[in-house]
Amino acid sequence: MTGGTFTTRIEAPQATVWGLVADLGTHPAWSPKPYTIEWVSGEPNQVGSTFRSVGWIPGDKQHTNEGEVTERVEPTRFAVKADDGGAWFINEFDLKPVGDGATEVTFTLTFPEMKGFKALAVPIAFPLFGKPDIRKRMDLLKERAEAGTTA
Repeated sequence: MTGGTFTTRIEAPQATVWGLVADLGTHPAWSPKPYTIEWVSGEPNQVGSTFRSVGWIPGDKQHTNEGEVTERVEPTRFAVKADDGGAWFINEFDLKPVGDGATEVTFTLTFPEMKGFKALAVPIAFPLFGKPDIRKRMDLLKERAEAGTTA
């Protein structure tokens, strides 16, 4: 299965990092590419709430996903699933304090089973485009959290 796990150490308290990770409204601020999110139903950022996001993927600069918050365990775990035409992508953030006020953030992206052309193309495209993009995103999260910026 395609996907990956990305970990970074952030020199900021867990509560500061949680404020960024568990608020989808802040995610566009630490995305390396244009990205928007709007709430469709439910209380924002709470389990069961649904959202629509629009952002860049290879071949589509305005790609739309419908998603749902699936897990929220403050201040350690936040997860969403995003529907891409009937296939669910799972995005999970795990936070843990690592001493001296720092926080380790692990982001895991799990792709659904791909079929047809996507089954051939995605394992090639994701390492070339997706992984570098996620690494940049984690770096931007780190910068914002370490600067104490919560929005």
